[in-house]
Amino acid sequence: MTVVRAVPVGCGHYLPARVVENAEFAATLDTSDEWIRTRSGIERRHFAAEGEATSDLAIAAARAALADAGLTGADLDALIVATATPDQTFPATAAKVQTAIGMRGGFAFDMQAVCAGFVFALAQANALILAGSARRVMVIGAETFSRILDFTDRSTCVLFGDGAGALILEAGEGSGGPEDRGILSTDLHSDGRFGDLLYVDGGPSTTGTTGVVKMAGQEVFKHAVVKLAETGAAALAAAGLAKSDVDWLVPHQANLRIMTMTAHKLGVPLDHVVVTVQDHGNTSAASIPLALSVAHAEGKILPGDLLLMEAIGGGLAWGAAVVRW
Repeated sequence: MTVVRAVPVGCGHYLPARVVENAEFAATLDTSDEWIRTRSGIERRHFAAEGEATSDLAIAAARAALADAGLTGADLDALIVATATPDQTFPATAAKVQTAIGMRGGFAFDMQAVCAGFVFALAQANALILAGSARRVMVIGAETFSRILDFTDRSTCVLFGDGAGALILEAGEGSGGPEDRGILSTDLHSDGRFGDLLYVDGGPSTTGTTGVVKMAGQEVFKHAVVKLAETGAAALAAAGLAKSDVDWLVPHQANLRIMTMTAHKLGVPLDHVVVTVQDHGNTSAASIPLALSVAHAEGKILPGDLLLMEAIGGGLAWGAAVVRW
């Protein structure tokens, strides 16, 4: 008996041209390159140019993914953009991407789960394909976090960057076992009791302003290490796989120490962890597809490799996905 699997067929990414080194923050804040590197592993990040919107980043990543897959926008049935920094309150940023890439049919919508957004969107794309509602779905993570930072707060503004990554999934056949290609399992969680640990202090129905990022860094760190290891293990178990089966851990690129500790808890060697945080900073929902696309372009990820993707963000929201490339 065969089953339907959501199989990856192409990915791509985009980074704004402006590169912001740690030294740029040291010129205006009580911080230093060493302080930032030691606490986060970040060396530089990219910031969108004036007038460059989240949709612009998403469109560029979408086009790169289509080229990688040998497809056009007209070949897509659905498009999901995971973002916490949309162009507007509405319409959806995904609708702008849909138009720009020539996707005339199907449907497009945004998903908001902050840094966990891409994993949540991946789970929704998988569900659409398994249900037969769509055959080919593009999932994009795109952010312009530089627009919601308080540049007088050294505990947050040095951590984030802008970027976008895209992944195309299409329906394929599998046997139903862990050897299949495609999404093998997902594991999603949220707990609003911890919403005050990482949030933006504005919104349309409260302040009427965009607001800026606020974070209780140490508390988020503690939750991240425990919850990421747990969700990763749960997703592997749901797929009938062991920690030793993981070829590549592709984590949310929030903090090098979090990634290192999580990898240790999962038993994944550090040389099998995709790490881009040093060059991109925390790009929220964009960080996993961005890291995935970079690793793919570098030839690290090969057909048949087992990937474990995991993320945690404001909400708190967290989750993991097991994907065989």
